[in-house]
Amino acid sequence: MRDALSNPFQPGSDVVPEIWAGRTEQLSDWRDVLRPRLQAGLFERGRTILGEPGLGKSSLVRRIAAQAERDGDWVTPQIRLALGTDPVKRIATEVLRLAEMAGLPAARENRITALLDRVQSVAASGVSVGLRDRVGVEPHIALTELLVEIGYAAIRQGAVVLIHVDEVQNITDESLLSQILISLGDAITREVDVDVPAVGVVTRSLPIAVYLTGLTEFDDRSGARKGATFARRFATTTLEPIGDDDLRSALRPLIVSGWELPSPAGEMRVVRLAPDAAETIVDVCRGEPFLFQLAGQRAWYAGDGDVITRGDVLTGWRQAQPEAVSHVERILERLPQREREFVTAMAELPPRDRSQGQIAARAGFAKATDAGTPSQRLDRVRGIIGRGKVYTFRHRAIEAFLTSDWPAIGERPPR
Repeated sequence: MRDALSNPFQPGSDVVPEIWAGRTEQLSDWRDVLRPRLQAGLFERGRTILGEPGLGKSSLVRRIAAQAERDGDWVTPQIRLALGTDPVKRIATEVLRLAEMAGLPAARENRITALLDRVQSVAASGVSVGLRDRVGVEPHIALTELLVEIGYAAIRQGAVVLIHVDEVQNITDESLLSQILISLGDAITREVDVDVPAVGVVTRSLPIAVYLTGLTEFDDRSGARKGATFARRFATTTLEPIGDDDLRSALRPLIVSGWELPSPAGEMRVVRLAPDAAETIVDVCRGEPFLFQLAGQRAWYAGDGDVITRGDVLTGWRQAQPEAVSHVERILERLPQREREFVTAMAELPPRDRSQGQIAARAGFAKATDAGTPSQRLDRVRGIIGRGKVYTFRHRAIEAFLTSDWPAIGERPPR
């Protein structure tokens, strides 16, 4: 009965799981702020969503994109940039698909035909030396101008355009990164004149929303190096682990109503989650969306009855522990040496003694002020710790891994 086809939990970086937890602030931002303002012709910055692996950055924006598509908006697929990819070429390919949605290839204006030809050349060849030498506007400018035409078409049809560029930290070429940020930024800040019945000509912004998602390294390449211009055009959010109450809310329907499944006889069966099983899932995942889905998935497979028991969760989690360990170790291994030393030293101290001075001394820093930059980055850029008179862990899976037997069931008592 509980098989792979019926499992509602799905760990993975690019999927929208059926059991969704948290991120209400970002979801309501699209529903209540970004989309209504763009529809009204008001400027709104693009959104940059960063975070450590496993926090659900891509899944969050794909959920927003799915809602946008249901509302009739024009949405790109997830434009995922691999290392070494020409980002201008990759984005140009998807912008041409938006142009198809907008009906631009059917336009008879020579200007639009020439513009489409230019962007098609970019999509085919990328930002190559030969393409740069051709007569005409720069590739990223042509991309902007085509986005403007798509924006005009969206105004006429009452749609919003949503562009999602993922793994933006992989744009390591400074010139290409600059071109992408300028091209997308120029499109979302462009103001155009349109005729409004019974009103006349009004100036408005284009209904284009841009979401950039990726790892926290992008903060250095965009905000710090591009300065105020980037900040004026994109609002950055660094995701943190999800609160336990949000996780409980996500699991509540499984406890109360259950998950409906067709039985072999064609009737509907219901699988429910025992309350203590739900609490165990919340406990072991430590706010990590990836681990939340992993714990649920393995608990589902651990039995075949109508009720997922705490025993099922424990059995499944024991099988998932190697993957949970690897998940946290990957995050720690990504940290530069000084940041990793700071986090390790912080974990070795009792919670009440985690001041910057004591952590710095424990980590072997020459003086407390030497810990300033690592601690600032761990807080502001990575969202792993919280600074204050006493420092705290915001990334609870890292804290549990460094201070207890987690992910084994049953922790050491707090010091």
